[in-house]
This record gives sequence, structure tokens and C-alpha cells, in this order.
Amino acid sequence: MNIQTVRQTAREKLKGFCRVCPECNGKACAGEVPGMGGMGTGTSFKNNVEALAAYRINLRTLHGVKKPNTQIKLFGQELKTPIFGAPITGNNFNMGGALNEEEWAEAMIQGCLSSGAMGSTGDAPDPAMYKAGLGVVAKAQGLGIPFMKPRELPEVFDYLRLAEEAGVLAVGMDVDAAGLVTIPVSPKTKEDLKTIIDNTSLPFIIKGIMTVEEAEIAVEVGAAAIVVSNHGGRVLDYTPGTAEVLPEIAAAVDGRIPVIVDGGVRTGVDVLKMLALGADAVMIGRPLIIAGYGGGAEGVALAIRRMTNELKQAMVLTGCQTLENIDMDVFFKRKTFTS
Repeated sequence: MNIQTVRQTAREKLKGFCRVCPECNGKACAGEVPGMGGMGTGTSFKNNVEALAAYRINLRTLHGVKKPNTQIKLFGQELKTPIFGAPITGNNFNMGGALNEEEWAEAMIQGCLSSGAMGSTGDAPDPAMYKAGLGVVAKAQGLGIPFMKPRELPEVFDYLRLAEEAGVLAVGMDVDAAGLVTIPVSPKTKEDLKTIIDNTSLPFIIKGIMTVEEAEIAVEVGAAAIVVSNHGGRVLDYTPGTAEVLPEIAAAVDGRIPVIVDGGVRTGVDVLKMLALGADAVMIGRPLIIAGYGGGAEGVALAIRRMTNELKQAMVLTGCQTLENIDMDVFFKRKTFTS
């Protein structure tokens, strides 16, 4: 199996829902929600890609870095790579249904595990979709992270109990899905989040943080981590790209909890950029959909290994031995001259 074969198979299975473009930038699929595109004009999706692309990298080769270390420890797990699979559901209405929810979750979770990464499962209007992903994680000895939508509190508590019974590492909520009209969801107050976190024994991840103020709230209520995310540009048009807001958020959090980020990450160099901007790890969405539809778990593993190898090469060529060495110094800063 190779990337070309995976992409061709994915193009056939995702026909009518994803064009598997040479560059996944949100332009061809703008407004295609349901589907793989961004909301409205697709500007939020495109901003994710363009904000990340705007950063230039300093090439450095006069150093002793030859075999960089990409290992990371999060939620008690030693991982070979800082790449996480993002929570994804809705195969029938977003990806055409060539894979059902359980098949997709198997591809995601097993592909991540076999490549030394960590995968996630998601939530959708039908509770059976959350349960399907949760069942796959349970079969993998709990090595995966289920995410739920910001449902009403009684239902959230039910979902938490299911996650606890499955023995998962951690559980999350993508709070940026609060505007969806297909599920009974709503924004969550600081008090709501505190109540949720106080009612589970699991580490709780808040996904969908785009401002310093909300990052501070997440820390205050006891979140185990945050994910800087605008939901792949799929819920609100004209938001900034995640790479634009990440540095300020990471600086405000200041290492108190892990900061994960998604949005526009397509290569190992993109991973390097997000880590340099302050993230501890990244989440990958659309590229793993293509990989999973094109090659199942093996396709997902192939994509993650490729990105991890690209990250290692970028670390060699920027002089970074460990993930902790990756900082803003990897970026080219244009000098200005004054008379």
C-alpha cells in the first residue's frame, strides 16, 4: 500500500463528498456542509490552511541533531508521535457512507495505535454513533479518546458513565459544536463545565477553544487539556485560523495543562509549525479521513507514519533534538531596517 493508491481508492469511495484535492485547502468544497467543506464561504477552513502556510522556516544544518526524538507522554501514555486522530463521525451524511461508524472508528483507532499515535472517536445526532466509537475504543483496552457534543447536562452525564465503563484514557467535549441544529446542544457556562468535570473520574478535554479568555476558563474548571479548534471551519464562517490564535493561548496557559491544536495540518512541517507556536500535540482530521477511506487502519497508520517521518526530517533541518526544543526560533523573522 502506498499514498497514491490510498488517495485513488479514497477518491472513489468519497465521490460526491470529497474530491481528494492535491491540496486540501477548502476552496473546492466551500460551503459543502454536510460534506467535507467549511461553513458558508469556507473562509474559516481556508484561514486554517493559509494562517499556517504563512510561517516560514529557518533552515539550520550546522549542529549535531541526527536522530530526533518525537516521543510524547500524554494522559499517562507514552506515544511515538505528537499526532492525534481527531474525533470524526457522521459517515453517512458527511462522507457518503462507504464505511459505517464502527468500520470508520476501527480504522481510526487501530491505525493510530499501530503507528504509535492516539485516536479519537466522536458524536453525532444518533447516540448510536457515539456508542459505536466507544465500543471500538473499549475493544482496544480503552486506548482512545471519545468526544461528545455539548448536549444537555443529563445526557452528558449518561455519556460520561458510558465512557467510564469502557475504561477509556480520557473523555472530551467539542464545545464549538454548540450551534449545531441537528442535536440538542448549547453553549456551556463555566459552572456547567465545573459540574461536568466534577462528575467524572476521567481526565476531561475541552475542544473548541479559540480565545485566551476561554482557555483561562478551561484551566480554572479543571480541564485536563484543551484543543484549540474552530471545528475545521465547519460551524462559524470568518473565524481566524487556529495558527493565528494559538501563540497567545499557549502563552496564557503557560504549561498548566496540555494544549492540543487542529486545523489545516497536512504535513510533518505543519506539525513542526504548530509545536513551535506553542502546542504540545496536534490533531489531524481530513487527511486521516482520506487515509481511512482509502486504506482502512493501514491507510491511517501509513499517513501518520509519513507525517511523523516528515516531522523528524524537519527537526533535523531546524536543529531540534526533542519536541521541547521546537520553539519560535525555528521561524524566519524578516528584519526591518530604519534610517
